[in-house]
Amino acid sequence: MREGFWSERAERVVSLRDVSVTISVIGTGYLGVVHAACMADLGHTVIAIDTDAAKVESLSRGVPPMYEPGLEELLAKVQPTGLLTFTTDYARVRDADVHFICVGTPQRKGENAADTSYVFAAAQSLAPHLGVNALVVGKSTVPVGTAAQLRDHLQQGAPEGRQVRLAWNPEFLREGFAIQDTVAPDRFVYGVDGPSAEADVALLDEVYAGPLASGTPRLVTDFPTAELVKVAANAFLATKISFINAMAEVCEAAGADVVKLADAIGHDDRIGRKFLNAGVGFGGGCLPKDIRAFMARAGELGAEEALEFLREIDAINVRRRSRMVDLAREHCGGTLVDKRVAVLGAAFKPNSDDIRDSPALDVAEAARKAGAVVTVHDPKAMEAAKQVHPELEYAATVEEACVDADVVLHLTEWKQFREIDPAKLAAIVANPTIIDGRNALDPTLWRSAGWAYRALGRPTV
Repeated sequence: MREGFWSERAERVVSLRDVSVTISVIGTGYLGVVHAACMADLGHTVIAIDTDAAKVESLSRGVPPMYEPGLEELLAKVQPTGLLTFTTDYARVRDADVHFICVGTPQRKGENAADTSYVFAAAQSLAPHLGVNALVVGKSTVPVGTAAQLRDHLQQGAPEGRQVRLAWNPEFLREGFAIQDTVAPDRFVYGVDGPSAEADVALLDEVYAGPLASGTPRLVTDFPTAELVKVAANAFLATKISFINAMAEVCEAAGADVVKLADAIGHDDRIGRKFLNAGVGFGGGCLPKDIRAFMARAGELGAEEALEFLREIDAINVRRRSRMVDLAREHCGGTLVDKRVAVLGAAFKPNSDDIRDSPALDVAEAARKAGAVVTVHDPKAMEAAKQVHPELEYAATVEEACVDADVVLHLTEWKQFREIDPAKLAAIVANPTIIDGRNALDPTLWRSAGWAYRALGRPTV
């Protein structure tokens, strides 16, 4: 397996195949397709369902809908075994023991709240095909209180006399490490309720027999607690990221170094160094929309004051993107009009082609609107970026993006960008100035190659 996405513990897990369960996975987006492939690799029989016939056809050929390290190889490994199939037909899942709902819950248009319509639509399509004793398991990130509503919804649509069983099993995937996080996660959380709770736990233990045998902790809770775990975890991570970015603002005002500050406070084991990397902030399809949906749901519950701090967390995060554009303008003599700006990065994070709420593309578009000619390069996210931002220019290589550039913006911390030879790149730009929006490059290396190096929250010299 490719280095960087697989762990020794994950390798041990997939060798433990003493238990086989028939599983359906509803939704073949990021969560669903990874979950389906991993469950098949654990030895379960998996039928994955999606309403998008083109996606199902592509997946049946082993072509995933997005880039995730190791996923294409995993599909190629499990599909010839016959353990994983893709379909649009819900009738094919009537014999499944466990049904995982893995559809998206995007932010509602014009609102902060989560759109759970896909979850309820999936349940409505599934309900008539539920077999006796089948367990429905929610994995989607939903507002607290959704599970109880969904169980009622399923019960209404289930065959007469059939008692619906529902559990909530939140996902904790990191893009770029999704396979490892599925088969060897930090923990499993089961939210259960009702007379079948004990049996539901036992069945989920069969599904996750390999990871559990390898030592993954398992916590059993009620529905509301399980629903809160994912959003609470994401709110905490967002808070930690925005905290260090707030410190970066103070460091810039005071002439201090936010990287050294983070190193120093990170040695305190109560704080830790992870997620204390100052830069242009978080993006993607989880943290931004999850903290907004969390605030919206707290308001509905009458607990809006408890999460009021998340508004500033969100504001700090967005503010760092504007700061990058300000720095670019400053290094271009006070204006970006007709300046050539090279943007290194389009994905919201490395090892992904996900451009949802991408800080890199936000900065690129803001620079373009300020009058710059912006050229973007990303190792994996170019096609996705072109679909959403066709007005930007794109280059097939770093070098092509940087030709005659007045300023280079490093906005996604791909390994390929960290390995750039700054001396060679200096020969093709108009002005050797780089602004490191991720604090991931070596300032000494770039400065010794003749570059003016600037980063968020760090001294200019």
